[in-house]
Amino acid sequence: MMNTTSRRRALPVAAAVVTVVLWASAFVAIRRAGDAYSPGALALGRLLAGTVTLGLIWAVRREGWPPRSAWRGILLSGVLWFGFYMVALNWGEREVDAGTAALVVNVGPLLIALLGARLLGDPMPPRLLAGMAVSFAGAVTVGVSMSAGGGGASLFGVVLCLLAAAAYACGVVAQKPALGQAGALQVTTFGCAVGAVVCLPFAGQLVSEAAHAPVGATVDMVYLGVFPTALAFTTWAYALARTTASRMGATTYAVPALVVLMSWLVLGEVPGPLTLGGGVLCLAGVAVSRSRAAARGGERPAARTRLWPGAELRGRAARTAAPEGDPVPRPEGTPEAGSAR
Repeated sequence: MMNTTSRRRALPVAAAVVTVVLWASAFVAIRRAGDAYSPGALALGRLLAGTVTLGLIWAVRREGWPPRSAWRGILLSGVLWFGFYMVALNWGEREVDAGTAALVVNVGPLLIALLGARLLGDPMPPRLLAGMAVSFAGAVTVGVSMSAGGGGASLFGVVLCLLAAAAYACGVVAQKPALGQAGALQVTTFGCAVGAVVCLPFAGQLVSEAAHAPVGATVDMVYLGVFPTALAFTTWAYALARTTASRMGATTYAVPALVVLMSWLVLGEVPGPLTLGGGVLCLAGVAVSRSRAAARGGERPAARTRLWPGAELRGRAARTAAPEGDPVPRPEGTPEAGSAR
């Protein structure tokens, strides 16, 4: 029993770690592929690769179609997060360096916390707020230090990254209720497919640019689709289904620290002491936000999901007063997110 409980607690944490590492690598891969592919074409190629990968896994596992109640969240997250976010981020990274992009996009977790508290009823414990404050200070330090070190950033690029952060936050908050109705693989597969449909107007650019792009750039595009999209978005959904949106958002503050390391190893952008210090702050903030306060008597009120009628009822029935980070018990007969059906 102890081993089963420990495993159920460890799996969401492991999924979050995989997500953060792969999303950090995406910032570097976008920089490299962006030299050969325009923002829309790169987003479409990435989403097509992700949709094919996820579609094959979905078919092999025979997951079935998501229930009707999950489609609103899938459509919203597909349009905002998979579609608009990826185009805006690709475009923004052409205007700013990887450090600045990681910094500005990491306004997203703050927006997730605010929207999650307002729309989902997510709790805002002091440790989460303190950890996010420390991590955001680290992200600011990383972004400023990398830009000052020769990266350079345009106002237009910063605005694009801010729009990407807003789309990311809205997409996460929309996706959370859908994960109470459907499995992680279902939500991710069809969300990615929706994003690909949104980006179809860039199909002509993709075909034209793929014919002249270096092999390395095309490999980077396929990598973005298979790993940071297909795999990382699925592990994200798996973890998000088992904790609050605010807590998961805070975890992504580890991304700037990893971007610093990967930019050093892959792009040759050597970090200075200030950059390294900012990375340490990011990781320290994540550790604080993920830590648990000492148990106190009484149960915490269950978080409410209020995005649309019907979601609140199902979400309330699916929750119990489990400790933060523990797997969320589901009603009898409801399949676990990501499980085969």
